[in-house]
Amino acid sequence: MRRRHLLASALGVGVLGAAGCGSEPGSGDGDGDAAAPRARTFVHPGLLHTESDFERMRKKVAAQAQPWLSGWNALTSNGRSQLGASPRPLQTVVRGGDGQNFAQLYIDTARAYQLALRWKVSGDTRYADLCVAFLNAWSSTLTGITGNADRFLAAGIYGVQFANAAEILRTYPGWAAADLARFQDMMLKVFYPLSSDFLVRHNGAVITNYWANWDQCALACVLSIGVLCDRPDIYDEAMAYYRNGAGNGAALQAVCHVHPGYLGQWQESGRDQGHATLGIGLAGMFCEMAWNQGDDVYRFDNNRFLAGAEYVAKSNLVDAAGAFYAMPYHEYSNKQGVSTGVSPAALGARRPVWESVLHHYEGRLGVAAPWVKRQAEQLRPEYDGGNGDQLGFGTLTYAREPRTGGSPSGLTARLHGGAVLLSWWGVPNAPSYRVKRADRAGGPYTTVATVSDLLTWTDTPAPGATLLHYVVTAVDAAGGESAASAEVSVSATPRLVLHQPFDEGGGRVFDGMKDFASLPPGLVETLGDCTLAARVRVDAAQAWARLFDVGSGPRRSMFLTPRNAAGVVRFSIDTVHGYGAQIIDGTALPTGAWAHVAVTLSGSTGTLYVNGVAVGTNAAMTLAPSDLGAGMDGWIGRSQYASDPYLKGAVRDLRVYAGALDAQAIAALAGA
Repeated sequence: MRRRHLLASALGVGVLGAAGCGSEPGSGDGDGDAAAPRARTFVHPGLLHTESDFERMRKKVAAQAQPWLSGWNALTSNGRSQLGASPRPLQTVVRGGDGQNFAQLYIDTARAYQLALRWKVSGDTRYADLCVAFLNAWSSTLTGITGNADRFLAAGIYGVQFANAAEILRTYPGWAAADLARFQDMMLKVFYPLSSDFLVRHNGAVITNYWANWDQCALACVLSIGVLCDRPDIYDEAMAYYRNGAGNGAALQAVCHVHPGYLGQWQESGRDQGHATLGIGLAGMFCEMAWNQGDDVYRFDNNRFLAGAEYVAKSNLVDAAGAFYAMPYHEYSNKQGVSTGVSPAALGARRPVWESVLHHYEGRLGVAAPWVKRQAEQLRPEYDGGNGDQLGFGTLTYAREPRTGGSPSGLTARLHGGAVLLSWWGVPNAPSYRVKRADRAGGPYTTVATVSDLLTWTDTPAPGATLLHYVVTAVDAAGGESAASAEVSVSATPRLVLHQPFDEGGGRVFDGMKDFASLPPGLVETLGDCTLAARVRVDAAQAWARLFDVGSGPRRSMFLTPRNAAGVVRFSIDTVHGYGAQIIDGTALPTGAWAHVAVTLSGSTGTLYVNGVAVGTNAAMTLAPSDLGAGMDGWIGRSQYASDPYLKGAVRDLRVYAGALDAQAIAALAGA
């Protein structure tokens, strides 16, 4: 085996893993073996509501406490929660095209859920018995869902709603075990196949053709069926897709770009606000159901879902003058076209989906969600919406006593154009925050800013500053100050975070077959301004082989190829399957000879160097490595695109810096 070395910086970047070097996963070296099935016992009831949730509802309603009582009254006054209705089951549900009849399904689904809720809170078994009649009628009649592409929406949206009604009712002794089994069988045979197939094949379309809500309703349906039917394999299918899936509803694509202050641009915000708010409701259901089974995807990628919810909430609110807020927007491109701003279509949309988001973050975690809170307050008490898109009644089902105290969290500090860009999560009801800086870890700190709106601050380091340390505190209305957040550190000057010498004589040789090396996990997650540099010898004139590539398959990728289709070196970064890729092209590299290649990103300017000389620049680089998001794989000699060739050649002296080296420093590296 070739000798490998790793010199990491004092920042503690991880090592290159030998398991990812030298062969394709699953090629017989043991690294690609499938993991044994995970044992899991599901919590029941354990989709949107657990037994402890119902106990809270019962106590609050009995005490006539607000806002729970208003939420209960909204439920009990709704026409679909009343006794006396009869089910209207169908053998075949049609959504989309001719002969649509799907309203019968979503009306009966809503009735079943509301009846189950009324039983669990009141204890009145008349509502449970009627719910049994609805679920049994459908499970003994329904055999298929059809129509045009909208059939996938019917399966996803109404499937997760039906599963929730049944999950509540499964604790009722009056619902026979055989009836529950028949209902589970219907969910597995009618709803699950459509939703699972959509996540795999997307109705035969290219991956970005369908908007986020299509994936999200399918995800929620699959996850809920996994729990309802005690199928860990189905549950895990949904969890894996949410974290790593390629479609627009997976976590990193649904919140397609996170702006400073953690405003997370929603994938459908440039389409219209009705669908953007629908996506929040569907994703919120997914996160809550997973939470109740012990999986916290709410926190995924530093509360990425909350960032998206805050963005959509603020987009649809007005300021004191009655004007909609101006929102930051990163140009977004996919199969549907290009959008350059928040769509005015249905601006101001009101949809009863906000209470669950608010009370998870502010009620359970003590993380502020101010824009979500304003949405929840203006809609309180939540109703069901009447259109079949959401179950509603979140004021009753999700409200919790507010959590007080706590400290700001999620603080990040990244270089951007030589300045330090900070963002953090606040605490509920804090009107302002103090940003504090120190020259050494642990302080003493000096307050450098007081922030009262968007939770971000840009600090300009003094000349000669090196390693800086930051914390943030919250200030309450009376002037009291919280404990500090966790400290973050950033170097105001370029700092080496990874050095892989590859000093095995002629460098690390790659055979162009299945040979590659892995970069440390999480290497680029905190990089804003940066420098990536290496010496490369190209032994075969292949287009699109990689010097390095960091990403998650073709959906999100940052790479440097020694030769693009035009035969020149290229750096590229994109976050949407290659749409809107930001690139820098250079010159041709020689074949069979060593060349030093480097790229620097500083603010919006990217520069590509060959042998110490700038050969390409792009002044509109609005993406940084950190914008790729969590969970990226990093490779040397291998592409995120399976169709691209492996590198045939050699690499040595690979370096990654946090911060952009200047032209003089790049020339010195090249001449070393």
